[in-house]
Amino acid sequence: MLPLKKPLALYIHWPFCLSKCPYCDFNSHVRESIDIDLWKKALLADLQSFAAHTENFKVSSIFFGGGTPSLMPPPLVESLLKAIAAQYTLSSHVEITLEANPTSVEIDNFQALSSAGINRLSLGVQSLNAKDLKFLGRTHSLEDALRAIHISDQFFKRRSFDLIYTLPGQSIDMWQTELEKALGLAGDHLSLYQLTIEQGTPFYLAHHRGDFQMASEDISDTFFEWTHGFMKDRGYPAYEVSNFAKPGQECQHNKHYWFYDDYIGIGPGAHSRLTIDGKKHALRRHRSPEEWLKIVEDRGNGMHKDVIIEGHTLVEEYLMMRMRLVEGFSLEAFLEKTGQNLFDCIPEQRFRALETEGLLTINNTITPTFSGLKKLNALLGFLLKEKI
Repeated sequence: MLPLKKPLALYIHWPFCLSKCPYCDFNSHVRESIDIDLWKKALLADLQSFAAHTENFKVSSIFFGGGTPSLMPPPLVESLLKAIAAQYTLSSHVEITLEANPTSVEIDNFQALSSAGINRLSLGVQSLNAKDLKFLGRTHSLEDALRAIHISDQFFKRRSFDLIYTLPGQSIDMWQTELEKALGLAGDHLSLYQLTIEQGTPFYLAHHRGDFQMASEDISDTFFEWTHGFMKDRGYPAYEVSNFAKPGQECQHNKHYWFYDDYIGIGPGAHSRLTIDGKKHALRRHRSPEEWLKIVEDRGNGMHKDVIIEGHTLVEEYLMMRMRLVEGFSLEAFLEKTGQNLFDCIPEQRFRALETEGLLTINNTITPTFSGLKKLNALLGFLLKEKI
């Protein structure tokens, strides 16, 4: 009997946007013109470069991210999906997600993208409030967002959209009104993110100048607690810190990351975690679109860095992924993914101290409590505060 193929997630990065949002620190760029034929050739070459190391894998999910991948011509999306199907065995229930923004240019592509093979859409709505959309620098209007949600329902069996909360001046009552509206429009999944200020973004400078004030930690905690309780009561329990879904409708691609399974990424700045000869490799493509394109043309792939992840770094990455999930992880799963016993890597008393504080539960699994999820960064900082 042939050995079972291991699951593999595949990410495709399209780095271009119509405009740059002031809060965004993703690898996204605005360009006046794009040579689509050249980009198609380069993306296909970057994909093919993984073939020798991924023969024993089956693709369980594909994710087009960015940037704004809904700006990709649908024939390019279809060509990439055909190439993936030719190179890999696909799971019978492969999840194929594409990120989109609610602009008229992108909405016009929805039917063609569905026909190309996309079966799940993730919409970057970000707010159902016109004033907040303006504050967030979004190029779409509230009317655009509502139209995009309505049209996406016609062409995609599964869909999700994102909202950002804890905005300046936002109250719980305002947020409840927005969430009630969102649930009336939602499919099976919502991603709800608290506003964060990332260094190097226009928002970072604006906040530093005092143009707006961020919510205090106490207010942010109140919003977090209220949001999780509200979503659970409405049948969308959290399965990760910021992601909520009806049971069985979680984003499989993102869960693949959080389970620390193998995945590959193509396109500028894309990351991979791939087991090669029993070692976990961290692979990264060149970040600059132009540099990535040149490197692929010169040598057939966009590789920038290949580092073997081992020792404490492996433990750190695993915990940073798995502790985001409400279900936590088993000691057996930790051993399987790292080759090490958890308490040989991090003193058991650290976990027990967090258990005493009500941040973790410990049986054969390590599971963050609700309070632990709320204080996840501090919890991880305590566990990983020094190398063992």
